[in-house]
Amino acid sequence: MSDQTTTAVELLVHLSSTTMTRLEERAGEAGLSVQQLRLLGILRDREPTVSELTVHLGLDKSSVSGLVIRAERRGLVRRTPDAVDGRSVRVQLQPHGRALIDQVTARHGNEFARAFAALDPAALALWMDLTRRLIAAQRNP
Repeated sequence: MSDQTTTAVELLVHLSSTTMTRLEERAGEAGLSVQQLRLLGILRDREPTVSELTVHLGLDKSSVSGLVIRAERRGLVRRTPDAVDGRSVRVQLQPHGRALIDQVTARHGNEFARAFAALDPAALALWMDLTRRLIAAQRNP
């Protein structure tokens, strides 16, 4: 690995760490764990089954079930039987859960908008393009 690649990796790790630290802080302010926040984020635009959530979250079924049960007790989500497969349960975001995820997302987004303001529009567009390429390369190693 070249010195330049090593530096690039170090910068990526630093950015990732900073991002996660701030996300943990924002989640904590809302009384959520990062896993709960991820659950609510996934549910913003879909109503997956618990099995589908295991794939999205990268957790085993018992962990996801516990996560969903705790979120349901707080009124953040609701479990409903799947209309097609009665053995499956779908998870739906509730208004209180939507308000929390929207609040955390807005605050987190505002923090990074201030950081991105340091880049001119061309530099920001380049950063976005390069980041998309890096993400795509990670999907197809």
